[in-house]
Amino acid sequence: MPLSVFANLLPHTVRRSWWLVVGALWLTGCAGGRGFTESGKASFYADKFNGRATASGEPYRPGKMTAAHKTLPFGTVVRVTNTETHQSVKVRINDRGPHVKGRIVDLSKKAAHKIGLDDGLAPVKLRVVKPARGK
Repeated sequence: MPLSVFANLLPHTVRRSWWLVVGALWLTGCAGGRGFTESGKASFYADKFNGRATASGEPYRPGKMTAAHKTLPFGTVVRVTNTETHQSVKVRINDRGPHVKGRIVDLSKKAAHKIGLDDGLAPVKLRVVKPARGK
């Protein structure tokens, strides 16, 4: 194939690649950077999940300060504040979920108890305080 064929393709390829890179950086920056906030409903893990593997591979432990989020990288530390009680906790993301529409975070039993979430759901605000290592 003559070199001129590749030369004609280069400008379009470079432009497209540039936009893909910019888009990817923007999305990853918005999803997990320090200061990212989100508001919605929080729930907590049922007792039946004790000891089961999370999406990160570590077992779920109700006495640990951990949580599940749909998109934040594993290892990200977030502050979750119950907007009714104004109590807050720091938790580390180690799982994916919640898998119920309208919920933004599933908390471990200990974390839920510390913010006054002892039955069902609570309105919360989530804020990233420490992005995952290397993210």
